[in-house]
Amino acid sequence: MFKIKKKGEKTKPGVLYNIVEDYSEFDAPGNVTVCAMTLTEDLAAHAKILAESYDIPLATMTMLLTEGGLHVYPQTGGILTQGLFACLLNPAHTGPKQTFVLDLMQFAEAEQLTRARRIPLHEAATRVFHRTLPEELQTKLGQKNLGLDYRTLNRSVAKGGDIKYIDFRKDWSPHFKRLCIMPDGRLVETGGLNEFARLHGITLTQAKTLVEHGGTLEVQDEVLACQIVNGQPAVARFSAANYAKAKDLAAARSVHLMDALSAVAYNDSAMMRGVSRKALAQRS
Repeated sequence: MFKIKKKGEKTKPGVLYNIVEDYSEFDAPGNVTVCAMTLTEDLAAHAKILAESYDIPLATMTMLLTEGGLHVYPQTGGILTQGLFACLLNPAHTGPKQTFVLDLMQFAEAEQLTRARRIPLHEAATRVFHRTLPEELQTKLGQKNLGLDYRTLNRSVAKGGDIKYIDFRKDWSPHFKRLCIMPDGRLVETGGLNEFARLHGITLTQAKTLVEHGGTLEVQDEVLACQIVNGQPAVARFSAANYAKAKDLAAARSVHLMDALSAVAYNDSAMMRGVSRKALAQRS
């Protein structure tokens, strides 16, 4: 007699962030992406991804996320080439955990502040980092939950309660997954600019320009269209036939090509199939 194994349920991939605000167009070094989480922290996954992103040993990163503290990058050939990574914990648990990186210039400024004011390096690092941030973001950091109105947030985000941690990031990590609607309705997920560029057969520069500024980009006879929604890129690729329809519609109605492409997409049952399935899956 043979035992019949039941097909195991597919486990949903872990979510690292459910709030993302983009400040990357601000002048360096304050050009960050605010990545926050309201759900309970998955410490193992969080540590693994940050360790990979910042080239810090996993054990060290796990300790930092658990206990807080600083990781000063070691010298390479007798020369310091990187600054430090910081994880700040609120002892009174009245605010979220925060992680950020200082570049070499910021690190030097923090060390000078430590000597001049006789304050701990983590405090100096926090002061240096925060004062370089955009004024709008500095204001939000002084408010509970970044001043977000939870009545307007997606239910899956709001149900987690207060923000548990904030990572101030500057990298195009492969762990930031972005979806692109393809001409046949498939939702194709890519992580990072390199993977996105390879998928569509475009250059890294073209990919970066498209997802940072929005607009359209012709790819062979097709077209990539990107709209920036709440600071995040929403990308769709249109077939040659739909691209032609959109250009005709834009000319006939004197509307912007992006508006014409949106109208064509909404009326294309194949392109909307994947979006509809994803919306149903999120509600289930």
